[in-house]
Amino acid sequence: MFALGGFFVVERRQVGRPAILFWLVLLPSLSDGRSLDSTRVQKVATLLCMIVHKKVFWFPRVLLEKRRHGTFSRFFSELCFGEWLLCLAFKKKFFGLPKIPLLFRMRFFSTAPILERLLRLRKLSAALLACGMLACPQLFAAKPPNIVLIISDDQAWIDYSFMGHSVVETPQLDRLSQESVLFRRGYVPTALCRPSLMTLVTGHYAHRHGVTGNDPSPKHAQPNSALYRQRRAELIARLEQFETVPKLLAERGYRSHQSGKWWEGSYSHGGFTHGMTRGFPEPGGRHGDNGLKIGRQGMRPIADFVKMAMNEDKSFFLWYAPFLPHTPHNPPERLFQKYKDMVESIHIARYYAMCEWFDETCGALLNILNSNGVRKNTLIVYVTDNGWIQHPSRRGYAPRSKQTPYEGGVRTPIFFHWPGKLTPADRPEIVSSIDIFPTILAAAGARMPENLPGLNLMPHLKSGAKIDRKYILGEGFAHDIANVKKPESSLLYRWTIEGKWKLLLTYDGEVNRYHTTHPRTEKRPQLFDLIVDPTEQHNLAGQYPDIVSHMAENIASWYSVRERRVKVKFE
Repeated sequence: MFALGGFFVVERRQVGRPAILFWLVLLPSLSDGRSLDSTRVQKVATLLCMIVHKKVFWFPRVLLEKRRHGTFSRFFSELCFGEWLLCLAFKKKFFGLPKIPLLFRMRFFSTAPILERLLRLRKLSAALLACGMLACPQLFAAKPPNIVLIISDDQAWIDYSFMGHSVVETPQLDRLSQESVLFRRGYVPTALCRPSLMTLVTGHYAHRHGVTGNDPSPKHAQPNSALYRQRRAELIARLEQFETVPKLLAERGYRSHQSGKWWEGSYSHGGFTHGMTRGFPEPGGRHGDNGLKIGRQGMRPIADFVKMAMNEDKSFFLWYAPFLPHTPHNPPERLFQKYKDMVESIHIARYYAMCEWFDETCGALLNILNSNGVRKNTLIVYVTDNGWIQHPSRRGYAPRSKQTPYEGGVRTPIFFHWPGKLTPADRPEIVSSIDIFPTILAAAGARMPENLPGLNLMPHLKSGAKIDRKYILGEGFAHDIANVKKPESSLLYRWTIEGKWKLLLTYDGEVNRYHTTHPRTEKRPQLFDLIVDPTEQHNLAGQYPDIVSHMAENIASWYSVRERRVKVKFE
């Protein structure tokens, strides 16, 4: 933009006229309510330079008709009427062109709106000149970045090549992670998809946003009954109490698209301008309906959305949460054949093949960004909603996996990719998905709601400075929500990680289904050294009572639990 300004100064000297070219670029964009972006500035500037150099002598209507004048017309045809009119006025002033009345004969413009706009532009020009706003840098601010949030569904933190897995191959994510700021010790606060996704879109923990499980408990209301549907509607309505990522980005002019997993009604209920999920109460609208086709049945909706956003010259936000590698584990046959002879369990082979299939869809997503030329100005964020350890003998997950507070349930790699803005690095700090909400908003220059529990990581990502945080926190609730008005009723765990130590406290909330997932046979505190014992096999709480006491106090100071019972001493 500054180089363009310098070029205008040269043109001003050659033509010998006041430096009004900036005004000709600015005023139409300001007057018709559109944001000033680099593409439209370049188009107007190019047209003006052609006029100055007498490359264009008049502007018949056919220049606006794409079908008749190919590339030249397509380049200029998206300019608004005010921009064409001011360029014509500029030409008439400098070259005595008597062709402006031709514009009034265009069949899709009437005289009154043209005169009204001319008058408005004249008044606006005088006002801005009087205020000296030509020097205001905000007018030439860079277009905010596109933002892509990739959310894997049910994948263990180790099941990537870049995380050291010896069998699973994920070449697309491997390459992307190498070009990113990678946190290998990333976590989600809650190891279940719906509360985890709700945290991503609201920036709050499950006990705060209130969607602690996937469904109202069928123990207290028969599924499909009026009461059950009422409770489902109450859960979805929780979202209305919060400002979501797409709503806040919309204030900055973003277009947003939802695809994949989404539990909270239709995509528009979450503030997305575009999306795939119809949602409850529509038939099949539990957790994604049409949105669950993304990835498994191609990427066309995303490709069309990106093209649309480009045509509108708008920054965009993509929520890509495919039903992958989630069950059903039905990968393409070529991938299943690849893995079935590499492992002993056919169930594990299918799951590994699903992981690679998901990776391929991420590659397809990156190709969409590359083919549209938007990759450079796009922030890509990667996270998993919760973990998964495939059971070797049957379908489903193994113990200490999905839904649980153990590493197999809550740990995930998290990385941030932004070419030219973030220097790739492999960071040792611990981060949480609770940090993604404020970090995305900071990158977009969006308004930041008050009292967010997560950290804005963007300054640390850009500078490389150490993240100064002592510990992170997490909580686990039952899949079936016992009382939609009282989250504590289903509270099963709270945990914290500080350095190498992880403390897990067990509560007596109601489980209903999934008793085998939450046996809770150990009700005393559980303390693990995650560096020495990443699979959490050795409970050291009895050996380090002071560490247990200190970390339990951190959990207690987080928020009050009034009704649930818990043991904080190993005795």
